[in-house]
Amino acid sequence: MVRANGAVSLRELARVVQTSEVTVRRDVRALEAEGLLDRRHGGAVLPGGFTRESGFPQKSHLATAEKTAIADLAAGFVEEGEAIVVGAGTTTQELARRLARVPGLTVVTNSLLVAQALAHANRVEVVMTGGTLRGSNYALVGSGAEQSLQGLRVSKAFLSGSGLTAERGLSTSNMLSASVDRALVQAAAEVVVLADHSKLGTDTMFQTVPTDVITRLVTDEPPAHDDRCATELQALADQGVQIAVAGASGGATGSSGASGGESVPARQQRRDVPLPGPRRQVPGAAAGLRSAAAMSDQNAGAERARVADLRRR
Repeated sequence: MVRANGAVSLRELARVVQTSEVTVRRDVRALEAEGLLDRRHGGAVLPGGFTRESGFPQKSHLATAEKTAIADLAAGFVEEGEAIVVGAGTTTQELARRLARVPGLTVVTNSLLVAQALAHANRVEVVMTGGTLRGSNYALVGSGAEQSLQGLRVSKAFLSGSGLTAERGLSTSNMLSASVDRALVQAAAEVVVLADHSKLGTDTMFQTVPTDVITRLVTDEPPAHDDRCATELQALADQGVQIAVAGASGGATGSSGASGGESVPARQQRRDVPLPGPRRQVPGAAAGLRSAAAMSDQNAGAERARVADLRRR
């Protein structure tokens, strides 16, 4: 599968061979020891994958359910009438398909795939950058693309990449793609990164977006046993990145709604279950209860005195 696609995820391998991801991870480790492939967080690539970037046909078959869920959630952060930039990638292509329903939207992109997804959206205006076509990912790169972005200002930039770490931020394996992505970031007031869990903790050659520039990360929920992903997410949140987590069915963790409400930092997304115990009283409630009890005692005393007086009569 790696030879055919260039890369493969552990989750997909486990599904195909009908075994657990733990077993697949062990076997992939053995194959790496034999020099047959290189392990990456959440998957494996052909040897030398640190400098080699998979093409669109290979990427399009990886983590398809996760990309769909991420795109569903990310689309909720786009409002009517906004102007945004959308970078190249298979996840951003999925996002573009959902943006076709947003009226009054203006999308600036260097991706032919993003433009194609929006080509028949009557209420969306698409602006293409200039540049040289890079066939492996159908993106326009080079000085022409970068110069066309000069002086541009939009509300949000939606970008993907090859890897994401709290230490370096978003990165990619291609220098030309990284340069255009940096130009896209400079044009936006907010930067939203779309990255499935397999990219968390993965570091590639060229940095595109430093962590302190990333406003929000939209990702999928990592496997329960994947402590590395959880650690990376917490580290990103500690540096001020807001985390929005989409479930495989499109639901969201840590946002106000599955359609993509305002997200909160990952440290606030913990699914705390309230423990049984004394209920917290509202400030002032105790004093009010004591006053009510005192009034009740006074009324009872007055009633007893009135009954005793009637008996004497």
